[in-house]
Amino acid sequence: MLAQTLDDTMLVDLVSDATAAPSMHNAQPWHFDYKRSSRTLALRADFDRAMPEADPSTRALHVGCGAALLNLRVSAAHHGLSMVTTLLPVPSDQALLASNQLSDSPQEPRDAVLVGLHRAIRDRHTSRYPFDARAIPEDIRLLFADAARAEGADFSFLAPTHLETVLELIRDAEGYDRGDPAREAEQHHWTRDTQAEAPVDGVPDYSFGPCDATGQATTRDFAGTAVLAGRARVPFESRPQLALLSTAGDRPVDWLRAGQALERVLLTATLQEVSASFATQPLEWPDLRWILRDPVFGTGHAQMIIRMGYGPAGPRTPRRPWAQVLTIEP
Repeated sequence: MLAQTLDDTMLVDLVSDATAAPSMHNAQPWHFDYKRSSRTLALRADFDRAMPEADPSTRALHVGCGAALLNLRVSAAHHGLSMVTTLLPVPSDQALLASNQLSDSPQEPRDAVLVGLHRAIRDRHTSRYPFDARAIPEDIRLLFADAARAEGADFSFLAPTHLETVLELIRDAEGYDRGDPAREAEQHHWTRDTQAEAPVDGVPDYSFGPCDATGQATTRDFAGTAVLAGRARVPFESRPQLALLSTAGDRPVDWLRAGQALERVLLTATLQEVSASFATQPLEWPDLRWILRDPVFGTGHAQMIIRMGYGPAGPRTPRRPWAQVLTIEP
């Protein structure tokens, strides 16, 4: 595919692809500023969409923005554009997460792997549904590890003994959340009743998924302590296939790299017809997050717990219109 002219239509395509990324509670905490004069597309954090109760350090916010940045890189490669990215280019400007220099000159050599991921962007959805008992083959698991490694992160499925520990931590964290009125209110703020509104952000009720009949599901229950009429109760997998994504460091730059690694893994999984969801609850409690490390090999910092398997891909969730997330300057 030849490089295309970088015009406003393509710019909107790039940002629309970027914003298809996942983010905590689908808050979409990003904004893009494009300067025509320098052909620079800046990714900025929207701290008005931060979650001070569950994410006081904004670690998860940075991870979500990192996922959007990976999608942007994939989209640029797909369109034949050259893009040079600098993370945190101005230390005094904490909201400026990445500066991306764009050019419509032919990119040589093109990153064929990134190009190949593009068709997965619109098909990737978080699935809060049960998965079947099929094990993900080892060769596909290695693809996920390679995808994370390409972005400077580690990815590994949990060994049986570690899995039991992490499952207990998830249940403990879920209990802590439900016992914390401020966190419960913050989560409720980001849920959407689609009978009353047409959402552009947050988690719509149609994507909550069913209740686990055993009460042992690893996915966050966005209904919280509320009871939704007519909501199905079904058994989830008793031994979910959970993976841990971690980084050597634990600074904002590491969080951005973790987000890029996460999205690269998720797009790779989508191409392999593997569904995924997240179990972030223990990551939001510092005392529990530390224990998430692998007791034998773990030396890094846990950034995401990912539940993977074969099952429904999950419904599409809303995204804000591009006019709300993109500013174009002369």
